[in-house]
Amino acid sequence: MAPYLFLCLFLFFPHLYASFSSSGSHSCSSLIQFKDSFSVTEDVSSYCNDYAGLKSYPKTNSWKEGTDCCSWDGVTCDHLNAHVIALDLSCSWLYGNFPSNTTLFLLPHLQKLNLAYNDFNLSKIPSEFGRFTSLFYLNLSYTGFAGEVPSQVSHLSKLVSLDLSSSVFGEQTIDKHALEGLVHNLTDVRHLFLGGMDMSYVNAHVFMNLSSSLRSLSLAGCDLQGKFPKNIFDLPNLNLLNLGGNQNLNLDPLKLNRSSNLEHLDLSRMSFSTEFIDSVDNLRALKYLDLSGISFFQGLSVSITNLSSLEYLILRGANFFGGLPDSMGNLVSLKFLDLSYSNLSGPVPRSLGNLLQLTHLDLGSNKLSGQIPLSILNLTQLEYLEISENSLEGSIPDEVTAVPNLIYLVLYDNLLNGTLPSWLYTAPSLKGIILSQNQFSGHIKEFQTKSLEYLDLENNKLQGPLPSSIFQLLNLTWLLLSSNNLSGVIEFRMFSNLPNLKHLDLSYNSLSLTSNTTSSVNHILPNVTDLLLSSCNLSEFPQFLKGLKSLESLDLSCNKIEGKIPQWMQEVGNGSLTYLNVSHNSLTEVEHFLWKNIEVLDLSSNLISGNLPIPASTINFFLISNNSFNGEVSSLICNATSLRVLDLSHNNLSGTIPRCFGNLSNSLEFLNLKKNKFYGTIPPKFALGCRLTNFNLNGNLLEGPLIPSILNCRGLEVLDLGNNKINDTFPHWLGSLPFLQVLVLKSNHMHGSLRVNSSKSNPFFSKIQIFDLSSNHFSGALPVRYINSFKAMINLEKIGSTMSYMGVYVQRGSGFYTYSIGIVMKGQYMELVKIFTMWMIIDLSDNQFEGGIPEVFGKLNLLKGLNLSHNNLNGGIPTSIGNLTSLEWLDLSSNRLSGTIPNRLADLPFLSSFNVSENQLHGQIPQGKQFNTFGNDSYDGNKGLCGFPVSKGCNIIEPAPPNVLENDGSKSNIAFGWKVVLIGYGCGVVFGMSVGYVVFQTGKPKWLVNLVENQQEKRRRRKSKKGNRSNRRRRI
Repeated sequence: MAPYLFLCLFLFFPHLYASFSSSGSHSCSSLIQFKDSFSVTEDVSSYCNDYAGLKSYPKTNSWKEGTDCCSWDGVTCDHLNAHVIALDLSCSWLYGNFPSNTTLFLLPHLQKLNLAYNDFNLSKIPSEFGRFTSLFYLNLSYTGFAGEVPSQVSHLSKLVSLDLSSSVFGEQTIDKHALEGLVHNLTDVRHLFLGGMDMSYVNAHVFMNLSSSLRSLSLAGCDLQGKFPKNIFDLPNLNLLNLGGNQNLNLDPLKLNRSSNLEHLDLSRMSFSTEFIDSVDNLRALKYLDLSGISFFQGLSVSITNLSSLEYLILRGANFFGGLPDSMGNLVSLKFLDLSYSNLSGPVPRSLGNLLQLTHLDLGSNKLSGQIPLSILNLTQLEYLEISENSLEGSIPDEVTAVPNLIYLVLYDNLLNGTLPSWLYTAPSLKGIILSQNQFSGHIKEFQTKSLEYLDLENNKLQGPLPSSIFQLLNLTWLLLSSNNLSGVIEFRMFSNLPNLKHLDLSYNSLSLTSNTTSSVNHILPNVTDLLLSSCNLSEFPQFLKGLKSLESLDLSCNKIEGKIPQWMQEVGNGSLTYLNVSHNSLTEVEHFLWKNIEVLDLSSNLISGNLPIPASTINFFLISNNSFNGEVSSLICNATSLRVLDLSHNNLSGTIPRCFGNLSNSLEFLNLKKNKFYGTIPPKFALGCRLTNFNLNGNLLEGPLIPSILNCRGLEVLDLGNNKINDTFPHWLGSLPFLQVLVLKSNHMHGSLRVNSSKSNPFFSKIQIFDLSSNHFSGALPVRYINSFKAMINLEKIGSTMSYMGVYVQRGSGFYTYSIGIVMKGQYMELVKIFTMWMIIDLSDNQFEGGIPEVFGKLNLLKGLNLSHNNLNGGIPTSIGNLTSLEWLDLSSNRLSGTIPNRLADLPFLSSFNVSENQLHGQIPQGKQFNTFGNDSYDGNKGLCGFPVSKGCNIIEPAPPNVLENDGSKSNIAFGWKVVLIGYGCGVVFGMSVGYVVFQTGKPKWLVNLVENQQEKRRRRKSKKGNRSNRRRRI
């Protein structure tokens, strides 16, 4: 029998081997053809490395024709039959259209298929996926598939895991019938991930009959509507539930027994009742809870702090409207806590020191105050601590026992002071120290740790030299020390030991940087991308710049560099340079521009003359103000179709303004041609879709009427046409521009009345904040209807109390470019390099207006300056002017006003400049408070006025003063009178100092330089701390 069996096997084996060989060869050929359908591009799988924590690499590069495909990377075979049963090509850099007839479908024995994290270029999922009847695992997540999911996918009844998640909402959709098929047919499914798919037309009730074997369900960001079935929480094996981002999805309060197995719950960015939040404590097995974006109107629910098993709690952007309860210390199993952007106030609870397992704590971007509790810094497992953008004060505790695991300390933008704690220099694991925008003082000491990668101490009060140990931190990639009081001499060769440094900012200190020309240029900062050396006492372009092949941003502004820009500067960065700022130097010549990829170029405030150079077509910001350029502007400049900001102001340019500027307005946001010698007319046509927000032609020789096509610039905020020769009536149609905040038409030849002929009730100039029509020939009554429409000057339309400026944000490099304007403030002309958003000014002086001053001015509660001088106004000064509690200057001089000065004006708390001279006023001048600080020149030419400070006394019978010798209280009375005078005088001094500050600022660069995008965001917050904070916080 045995010989017979052996003979049968011997005869059958060749046929069996041939079958195996044929099957394997066929599968390998199909895989090769599938591979050849795509290109290999690294960027398409970047999500793997950056977010998923997976390693990406081109797996198909190992696939070689003629070799056994069962040994290929990502391929698994059934060794019995040589069938390909599993294919894992996730994170494999595959890019291209997914063929509907791909040879992949010739592998019928596939049981597991993973194509996640590739890019199939918005291809549709082929219906042929339904052929894989043996499939139990299918992952097509984050693959760039688009369109409707075919119903055939729901026929894969053996599926245990299905992932069709999409990173972009709406790219993929699934209709009601296909979804019902999935729920009905996939009876064995355990893991179902459909996040990001458009289910806006699907009733959430469809999920009523999910498989009882389900362990994981993700429907995040699917725009589900209606009420989600409450029985989802009754599924006995459910471990993970993610419904985050479905803002229109409702949930009933949980009524569960204590044996629920749910461990991971994400309900972020949803809306539900307080009762639901309070019922969360029924989920006693919960380890992960994300309620980001939820509003806790009654503070943090105590029910959350009862979840003693919780390890991850994420409440980012949750809006607490209150402080953190001490019961947060009950969550003793917590490892990760994120409460950032949550409107928290009050102190940081010391009870957080009870969370001994905590590794990550983020309390950034709140309103927390007080000091940093020592108990937090003594958490030995803590790796990441962030409490940035709050109002913390005091010093960082120095009594810390040990921080063995701390990797990142992020405390920027607070009120912290004192010296840097000693433990900061010795922490063994520390990689990032981010303490910028505080008030730290003292010297930077020597670092003993060698692990540091990020050191940001800018905008503090640190002083002294840089410690030598900084130049030995071999892993350092960010070194930001700008805006301190650091001093000493630094030679560039000292940076040769920092090969990994990419971002260096030493600007605005008292440092002096020197370059040793004998040093090799290839060994100094070879990998730096952002180099900011503003105000570093440089006298030449450093030679080592020649060796920088990766440089993207370079700031050498506010130095002492003379002469012309050397020719070799054209090669710096090897084509990667996009930002160059050499403003505020003494440069005299620039030959031509060869920076082919430059986006921001600032040559302003130098001594450069000659014809205007034409920038590269890639330019976004071109700034050459305050030079001596002359001649006409070539129309070739309009080839720079990416221009956003063009500032040619304060030069000697002449000729007509190129007509093509009107077409360029589709990209241009800021056009400043101020203080040149342009003549002719304003460009005749602005394109539809014009994007201009600031248009400044002040101080030229322009004539002709205004052009109504400027109404195409619907986003216009500032229009300054002052100091020209424009001959026209008032352009009332400008009042329909919805965002116009500044209108300056001063010193032209404009005439006629400001009467509104339209009977429409639409408001005019509703956003206006500065309205300057001075020094023209306007006549008639003051424009009551316009003044009634100035809603931005009334408290009801208050635009905010934080100090900020009008301007344009720069995407990279320089932060914020501010608008400038020239105004008459308190009788003095001032060129202001920044426009505060809270400045409200009306100047109608030096015209021919007549009639009375309307009472309606008294409604403009936020008005800071009012100038109606040098007109033909008559009647009395309205008592309603006393309502202008923000008023700082009032000039009604050189009119024909009569009557008395209202006593209510003496109660204006900020009035520091007052002029009613050359009128016909009479009676007693109001006394006390600010009026005790005004001189005689405020009242000249009014013969009927009497009382302090004019020499004419008032004929008022007053009781004789008490005898000084007999009344001890008289000294007190006299002292009180002097206190009133001194208080008023003191306010005047404060104002004088403020004006001095503004004048001083006019000499500063208006270009706020900041070359790294993260720094840009931070400096924007320094101007308006609670503004838009989007990306700066994740700078590491």
